[in-house]
Amino acid sequence: MIDALKEEGIVNKVGGRFKLSTLIQKRLAAINAGARPLVNFDSEYKMEVVLQEILQNKIYLDSSSQVKIVGDADNLAADGPPELDLANL
Repeated sequence: MIDALKEEGIVNKVGGRFKLSTLIQKRLAAINAGARPLVNFDSEYKMEVVLQEILQNKIYLDSSSQVKIVGDADNLAADGPPELDLANL
């Protein structure tokens, strides 16, 4: 799974290597502090769990470099990923 870090896809998904590093570090700190993983991925390495969360679009960095969880009621502000409402087109 660490091979995913060698691919440009995950780097581009997050917005660059610095943002990827920041997201991984902050999410690992949260998991080490007791946060539950957002994916069902059986691994002894927490880093692999964080990479799966990123690849499955479960977490992202907002404009102030804070980790946000997709679908979390507290994170439905304007800084989250945009929602496309096809009914209003």
